Amino acid sequence: MSTGDSLRGAAALKALRKARGWSLADAARALIDTAHRLGQPLDSSVPSVQRSVARWESARCPVLPGDRYRLLLAHLYARGADGHVALGPGSDFAELLDALAHLGEADSRLSELRALLVRTATDDGTGLLALLAPTTRRSMAAALTDPARVDEALLAGLMAAVDDVNSQVGSLPFARLQLLLAPVTESCRRLLSGGVPEPLLPELRTVATQAYTLAGRLAFETRDDQASRALYAAGTATAGPLGDRWRRAVVHMSHALVTLYSTPGLESARQLVDAAVRDARTGDSVRVRARAHALQAEIAARSGSERHAQTALSLARYDLDRESNTGTDPSDTNFSADHLRGFEGLCELYVGDAAVAHDFFAGSVAALGSARERVQRTVVSTDQALACIRLDAPESAATLLHSCVDSAASTGGRVPALRLRRARKELRPWRREGFVADLDDHLIDMLGS
Repeated sequence: MSTGDSLRGAAALKALRKARGWSLADAARALIDTAHRLGQPLDSSVPSVQRSVARWESARCPVLPGDRYRLLLAHLYARGADGHVALGPGSDFAELLDALAHLGEADSRLSELRALLVRTATDDGTGLLALLAPTTRRSMAAALTDPARVDEALLAGLMAAVDDVNSQVGSLPFARLQLLLAPVTESCRRLLSGGVPEPLLPELRTVATQAYTLAGRLAFETRDDQASRALYAAGTATAGPLGDRWRRAVVHMSHALVTLYSTPGLESARQLVDAAVRDARTGDSVRVRARAHALQAEIAARSGSERHAQTALSLARYDLDRESNTGTDPSDTNFSADHLRGFEGLCELYVGDAAVAHDFFAGSVAALGSARERVQRTVVSTDQALACIRLDAPESAATLLHSCVDSAASTGGRVPALRLRRARKELRPWRREGFVADLDDHLIDMLGS
């Protein structure tokens, strides 16, 4: 961090305060009031807090606010001057995070702080528009009245909100994410009904496709299968006119995964995966193609077809090698060799060697470290536990499943819960053992089952 960065951060903090019309003393009183509102009153007096504010904004040698003050500043600036929570681009909160970054705060700590404020904003069921920038809110209200007023800035704001909700998967319960995404999904639906300028329709369809796909997954996770199917149908139809076929492949893949867990048998999921592969092969995203082939391998392995599973895995590896050589991909799909290890493990689990499967799963879990990958990490861990059971190591399996229970409970994820129940059934031969009784108690306490 350079001196210039620190000074820019200090100037940004000062600008935020001035924009609220606050003196140094006013800012100090606002921080003290925020601490009282949060049930964490400060022992410091107004003059003492005022001196701290002045040190953060110093034009000579500014300092980064301490942990407690960073939290108070976050809560203070999360609410706009109108009293509404605003955490999206262009909000005071976003400006605060940028200022703290210039003052030296680590990106990981800023991400944690933002995730905390998103969670807080949805604690009481309000804050539905929290992830929309203030300008996006105003533009959206105007466009819903007159679709001809849609512009590129509004569509960019809506896409940013979709990406924001998607990035919170694993950090927030799915029910809250569903609430945060609802305004964007409904806005897309209404705007697509007509009146939007023709040149902007492809971008609107792109935003809507991603919104519908994510909404379909969230509806599934919250056990609303009928709404999920309708949203995936809307996503598939909206992606159809787009020239980028890989976008429709992404819809098919997401739909296939939820179908795998909500529809008996494999045929419906297989048809969706095959459709995804067809679209991905004619699309420009090699990463999407790799993921489609990996899903094809999983379906083949679950069907007991080792040769087809290995062929699809080979194609997925080839695709990833191509993607790593080019270094560019039009999609933001997060699929890498670390994710592929989980699919390789699944294929070994169903049509290969359980010991090899266990090692693939362990490598995948170790690499999937971000909050966004928490749900995937939990799913892979339950598969690793199944491998342990097949290797006659049930106690090791139970140990793995305990951590999976905690993750499934915190996110409300449906797939991890289903995988947990399946793994628990595999432990029936050891049902009288103490480690199984402990796991059952944990399952009942956290998931009620």
